[in-house]
Formats: sequence, C-alpha cells, structure tokens
Amino acid sequence: MAESGCPKMIEVAAGLVFRQGRVLLAQRFAGGHLGGLWEFPGGKREAGESFPEALRRELQEELGIEVEVGERVEGIVHHYPERVVRLEFFRCRLCQGEPRPLGCASLVWAAPEELDRYVFPAADERLLARLRAAPEFWR
Repeated sequence: MAESGCPKMIEVAAGLVFRQGRVLLAQRFAGGHLGGLWEFPGGKREAGESFPEALRRELQEELGIEVEVGERVEGIVHHYPERVVRLEFFRCRLCQGEPRPLGCASLVWAAPEELDRYVFPAADERLLARLRAAPEFWR
C-alpha cells in the first residue's frame, strides 16, 4: 500500500493484436499476481514513457515482436484489494517477428467464440464484452 493507505496505482498498456480473425492472448506465470490467468499482452508503463511506448517495449521484451500501436480501444481503472490498475488497451499491428512466450507462461491465438475457454482478470471483463459484441474488431 502507498503511504496514504490507498492502494498503489499501476499503469499498464495492453495490446489487441489480431491475425486472421484471432486475437493474441498471453497467460500469466502461475506464481505472480493473478497467476495462471489469461490477458491481452503488455505490461507496466515506466516513468517518462507514453502508453504506446510502453506497449511497444513490453511486446518486444515479453513476446519478441515489433508492433505498430494504433487506436486506443478502451481505458479501464480497476480496484483490486491490494492495488489499483489503470489499463489502456490499444489495437496493434504485428510488424515483425512471431510471438514467443519470453515473458509469460504461454500464448494462444483465440477466435471470438473461444474467449470463454480462458479465465481473465476481472479488469478485462468490460473489454471482453465489447469484443464479443463487435465482430468488426476481428477483421
């Protein structure tokens, strides 16, 4: 907790990387916060970085890919008991490399009808509902 007694705010950039009607999902390592859950790949923003800069860096470090960060799709602030997370989701275009699980447990390309097979953090629920209801995202 922060000195004021309020949970610490963590800022995270996450990417929606689509390919052939599927979106890239990453599985969190089992031992960490929200371990074993699936998420849209990305990571924490460092001091002085914009969200798109953080996303490009994180996807390079964690998946070994280069992306072009496009439109901001969704912004969410979610309160967990031990922390507050600000998530900024961006549509990304894969420019170079094939995703590899360098900084996560596993990767999968999921079709819209397969999203319910994966367990996501509670913070992702609003975006997931939007993706399920909007076929244009998947083109």
